[in-house]
Amino acid sequence: MTEADFMRYAIELSRRKMQEIGAAPFAAVIVKDGKIVGEGCNTVLLDHDPTLHGEVAAIRDACRRLGTFDLSGCDIYTSCEPCEMCVAAIWWARLDRVFYANALADTAAMMPIDGLTHDVGQPIGKRSIPARQLMAGEAFAVIKEWVDSGQSAALMTRPQR
Repeated sequence: MTEADFMRYAIELSRRKMQEIGAAPFAAVIVKDGKIVGEGCNTVLLDHDPTLHGEVAAIRDACRRLGTFDLSGCDIYTSCEPCEMCVAAIWWARLDRVFYANALADTAAMMPIDGLTHDVGQPIGKRSIPARQLMAGEAFAVIKEWVDSGQSAALMTRPQR
């Protein structure tokens, strides 16, 4: 299959799931070695889960199928440019490349997503949702214990690009 074939599949998946189950029309597929190893669609409204965007669902599916959290060597094809949450998930999953169809700016003209863009990347004290730090020392001690145990090594080692 070609890059266009994978994108066409993601777009058709978005349409099919929208028509079959009432999903939002955003879908993604994860490809490794020329084969689809994960797919997902946006079921935020159906599942009452604000994190279930198509990209996140596809990442979860690929990780389950491949038995790993590290999707190095994989690409993602998504029917719409990923939002900031999905960009972060793509980064954490270590995907190699992102291919997208619809531009996020075009979608923003129809949907209210401007607030997210404003908050992401801002220092925590400048975001729209108030935040206050509590018990930092106690929480840091647990993280340090985890790092010192060596259990964090696989998560913290990123492949060189």
